[in-house]
Amino acid sequence: MSHKAWMKTVPTENCDVLMTFPDSTDDHTLLWLLNHIRLGIPELIVQVRHHKHTRAYAFFVTATYESLLRGADEIGLRKPVKAEFGGGMRSFSCEEDYIYENIENELYFFTSQERQNIIRYWLENLRAKHGESLHNIHFLEGQPIIPELAARGVIQQLFPLHEQRILKRLMKSWVQAVCEAQPLDDICDYFGVKIAMYFAWLGFYTSAMVYPAVFGSILYTFTESDQTSQDISCVVFAIFNVVWATLFLEEWKRRGAEFAYKWGTLDTPAESIEEPRPQFRGIKRISPVTNAEEFYYPPWKRLLFQCLVSLPVCLACLSLVFLLMLGCFQLQEFVLSIQELPRLIRFLPKIILAVIVTACDELYKKVAFWLNDMGAW
Repeated sequence: MSHKAWMKTVPTENCDVLMTFPDSTDDHTLLWLLNHIRLGIPELIVQVRHHKHTRAYAFFVTATYESLLRGADEIGLRKPVKAEFGGGMRSFSCEEDYIYENIENELYFFTSQERQNIIRYWLENLRAKHGESLHNIHFLEGQPIIPELAARGVIQQLFPLHEQRILKRLMKSWVQAVCEAQPLDDICDYFGVKIAMYFAWLGFYTSAMVYPAVFGSILYTFTESDQTSQDISCVVFAIFNVVWATLFLEEWKRRGAEFAYKWGTLDTPAESIEEPRPQFRGIKRISPVTNAEEFYYPPWKRLLFQCLVSLPVCLACLSLVFLLMLGCFQLQEFVLSIQELPRLIRFLPKIILAVIVTACDELYKKVAFWLNDMGAW
């Protein structure tokens, strides 16, 4: 819960992204990372703060408006163009910054989500040089530093901060509003296109469900009680659902394309080369595709681990759950067969089962994390 303590007790007006560290982090690690950020990403403004209650350090990260403009150009952020220059959406360019809407107003040109995306892009693309290391962590040349440190637990969390002003506005226009259209554009500006697209689909699906609900209710009302009438109603309702589902899917394709065009993601190019997961481990080798140094883990070793470790562990966990559940059921039958026992004692097997389920849940969560981490090798 430490990140909530940070947000409640430390002013965050000049902060877009917060990076927190465990309370056991030594000064050498903090200075090493701070030096790499300031030298590798001079566009960022980093403030180091210490929380006296959690005894943890954090980096409060932001950037100037001019730096954000250069970052938007670097990542190809799509922004609306003024009507006199053709309108629509276009990748931002510093050379033609005058053609974009609200470029003169630095408070409204970038949404908080866009600011945070630019800053996080910079942070996640801070690359290591040849032979760099931090304690027992040895980086490959060109490897992203911050994702690796986050995977190793050196960085506790890296997350964007909310803006209370916008949250209060969304609370009134979205959460507390009754029988009003969702403010999808505001949701997109604050939470991003993925979240906005989800709620757009959810609202469209909820509205579309009115038609089968009304038709089904009418059909149910006028259906006679005899078997023939019920069979006919079922067939009619099934045909209606087939037609409704087809129209629903086709209409959503059209509506989704409209949103994608409006929010500038219709022709977003896919990532041609993705970075490997920071948790991935293996032996160093020269990639036959990129001719760069990379980690490689032979597929036969992964298959061997799945067959000799993952599968037996999963089967053992399932068997343990089955035996414990069977034992609780047997205990329940035994307790119920003794009439002289107090009523409170009769609930003892159920209490034991609840405790076992809770304990197994925590145990299996740790086992699942371990298996997942080992599967990343």
